Amino acid sequence: MTIIRIALPVPMMRLFDYQIDSALLAGVKPGARVKVPFASRQLIGFVVALDVTPDIAVEKLKAVTAVLEQESLFPAAMWKLLQFAASYYHHPLGEVLTHAAPAALRQGEAANYQTVRRFRLSHEGEQASLDDFKRAAQQQRLLAALRERPLSATDIRRQDFSASALKALQNKGLIVAEEHAPDLTGWRFAAGEDALTLNQEQAVAVAALTQSISAREAHVWLLEGVTGSGKTEVYLQAMQKVLERGQQILVLVPEIGLTPQTVRRFEQRFNVPVVALHSGLTDNERLQGWLQARDNEAAIIIGTRSAIFTPCKALGMIILDEEHDSSFKQQDGFRYNARDLAVKRAHDAKVNLILGSATPSLESLANALAGKYRHLQLKQRAGNAQMARHALIDLKQERLQHGLSESLLARMEQHLKAGNQVLLFLNRRGFASALLCHECGWVGECARCQRPFTVHQQAHKLQCHHCGAERAIPRQCHSCGSPQLITQGLGTEQLESALQERLPDYPVLRIDRDSTRRKGQLAAHLDAAASGEYPILIGTQMLAKGHHFPDVTLVALLDVDGALYSNDFRAAERLGQLYTQVAGRAGRASKPGVVVLQTHHPEHPLVQELVNNGYHDFARSALSERQLALLPPAASMALIRAEATQEIDAQNLLQAMSQVLQAAMQQKTPQVHVLGPMPAPMPRRAGRFRYQLLLHAAQRKDLHALLQQARGTLETLPQTRKARWSLDIDPQDFT
Repeated sequence: MTIIRIALPVPMMRLFDYQIDSALLAGVKPGARVKVPFASRQLIGFVVALDVTPDIAVEKLKAVTAVLEQESLFPAAMWKLLQFAASYYHHPLGEVLTHAAPAALRQGEAANYQTVRRFRLSHEGEQASLDDFKRAAQQQRLLAALRERPLSATDIRRQDFSASALKALQNKGLIVAEEHAPDLTGWRFAAGEDALTLNQEQAVAVAALTQSISAREAHVWLLEGVTGSGKTEVYLQAMQKVLERGQQILVLVPEIGLTPQTVRRFEQRFNVPVVALHSGLTDNERLQGWLQARDNEAAIIIGTRSAIFTPCKALGMIILDEEHDSSFKQQDGFRYNARDLAVKRAHDAKVNLILGSATPSLESLANALAGKYRHLQLKQRAGNAQMARHALIDLKQERLQHGLSESLLARMEQHLKAGNQVLLFLNRRGFASALLCHECGWVGECARCQRPFTVHQQAHKLQCHHCGAERAIPRQCHSCGSPQLITQGLGTEQLESALQERLPDYPVLRIDRDSTRRKGQLAAHLDAAASGEYPILIGTQMLAKGHHFPDVTLVALLDVDGALYSNDFRAAERLGQLYTQVAGRAGRASKPGVVVLQTHHPEHPLVQELVNNGYHDFARSALSERQLALLPPAASMALIRAEATQEIDAQNLLQAMSQVLQAAMQQKTPQVHVLGPMPAPMPRRAGRFRYQLLLHAAQRKDLHALLQQARGTLETLPQTRKARWSLDIDPQDFT
C-alpha cells in the first residue's frame, strides 16, 4: 500500500491522506481524480502528491475506492493557475479544483466525448417550400437554418429555436435526428465576412496589437473606448492574427445575455469552431465544450467568469469584454475575480490580454496610468454615430407621475412622434418597492430579512429580493385589519403599466429578470428591441451592457439618487459606470441621441462631472481621491463575514478572530489594520444575523502574510461551530 495526498471539496484548508494499492496507483499523476470515502459519503477528489509520509498512523487511514483516470485532468499551466488561485484567495484547494471542473466531472463522469445528436432535413424537408410555413415563423426559421447545414442540439438551443418547432417538424417527417461521433480533426483558419473599415483610432489600436502578436510579445492592454467606438471590431481584427497561427482565443463576457450575440458576431467573421461555456448549458454540453477547448478542437472559447478555468491546448490570446463589470467577481463560495486571474493566466502563458471597457475599473485604470498595462483609447464613435447630448431634469421643480416628470414625458412624445425609440432605465424590478397600510402605517416585511417585500402585481405576490421568500398579496392589513393597502415606490412593472395607459399608441417592452425567466425570452426580447418593433423600452441593468439598438435616440435614467449618498466607497464609481453604459445606448447609429438624468440633486459634484466631462475625467478624479484616502487600488482589503441564527454567536466569532489577528500582527505584520466587528450594511438576511471584520493594508504582501499566518487558527476556533464565516479577498460588495 502507498499513501497519497488528496484535495477534497470540503470547506477545510487541509489535505487528506489515503491508502491506495500500489498496483492501482501505477501511472497515476497529480491532478487525476479519485473516489474516496469521507465520513459517510463518497467524494470525488484530486491527487495532489504521491508516496507521502502521513501525519497519523497508517492503519487509521482509509483506502481509495476508485481511480477515475491516471493523467491529470488539468494541463500543467492550468494546474499551476488553480494552485495560485487557492493560495491568493486563501480558499481550500479541493473546492477550487472542483469549481474549475465541469459539473459532469465533479459527479465522477468520464472525461470523454459523447455522441452528438444532429438534425438534418429529410428528403421531404428538402422539397418543402418555406412559403407554406408563413403562419409558423419558428418552424420556417428552423427549416431555413437546416437548409444551410445540419444543426446539433446545442446549435438549436444557442440559436433559440423552440422545442415545439423542432418537435412539430419531426412529427411532419421533415427533419430527422442522427447520432454522430464528434469530428475530432482539429481546425484550420478560414475567414468569413470581410472586416469593417476602421477609423484612425481603431487602426492605431489594431496596429499596436498585431505588432505585439507578430513579435510574440505578451502584454496586458487596456482598451478604453467610449460606447459605440467599435471595440469589438478591434478585437476581431486582432484575433485574426492569432487564429491564422492556429492558436486559440478565450473570450470572457460578463453575462449569459451577451454570449449569443458575441458568438454570432464571431461565427460570421471567422469560419472556425466556436464554443460557448456558461451556466445555461446542460452538464454534457458544458463537458463537450470543455474537452474541445482542452484538445484544440475549438478555436474560439466564449464564456462567463468560470470559463477562465477552461484549459486551452494552444492559447494565443485572452479578451475580457466589459472588464469593469462586477459579474466577473464571484460573490459566494470560492470568491475569485476572473479579471485578476486572467491577468495571471496571460502572464504565465506569455500571451496578450485585452481588457475592454468604455468605463474601465479604477484598478485597471491605475495599472494603465502606472505603465503596468499598455493603454489604448478610442475617443470617438465608429462610423457616422455622434456622441449623445446630456440633459438634467431637476425633480424639485417637477410634478411626478409614476416616476416620470412632465419634462421627460414631453421629450418622449417628441422622439416617439419622429419614429424613434425611447429607452427608460430603472434598476428596480417589480410593481412597487413596498406595501403599506394607509390607516396605521403597517409595512409588509420579510420576517427573515426585516426588509420590505417588493410587490409583484402581475403575479399577485409579495417577494423578498434578498432571500427569495414569497407570499400572496394580503387583502387587509395584518396589524389593524384595514383593507386600505397602498403601494409605495416605483418598479419596472408599474412603469410599464403607467406608460401603456399614458401612451397607448406606442407598444412597451419591459426587459428585466421577471420578464425573461423562460428560456429564449431574453434573446427574443433583445431581437424585438433591436428591430424597432417596440417604440418604448423599459429595463434594468440587463439593458445597460453592450446591446446595440440603432433606433434609440432618447435614454432616460429615472432614479439613481440613492447611489449619491451610499456608504460604499465604490458607489460613485459604479454610478459613473452605470450612467455612462446606459447613456451609450443612445444615438449609436446615424441618428443623434439625447441622455436625460432625472435627479433631486443636479448640483451634486458627481452628477456635474459625469454630465459635463464624462467618465474619462470623472475616473481620474476618483482615482486621485482613492489614493489620498488609501482606498483600493491604492491599498488592499479583505473582508471576513460571519452569520448565525443568534446575533451573539456571529459577534463572538469575529471578536475571537480579531484577537487572533491582533496577536499575529504583534509578531510580524503591524502594517495591517483590523476594523470591527461591526454589523453588515444589511444586518439580517434569510433569518441569519450578519457581522463583518475588515482588514486594510497599504501593501498587499502584508495582508496576505497575516492571513497566511493566521488562517489555520481561524479555522479551528471553537466559535466556528455556532456561526458560518467566509473570507473575501479584494471585496467588491460590502452589503
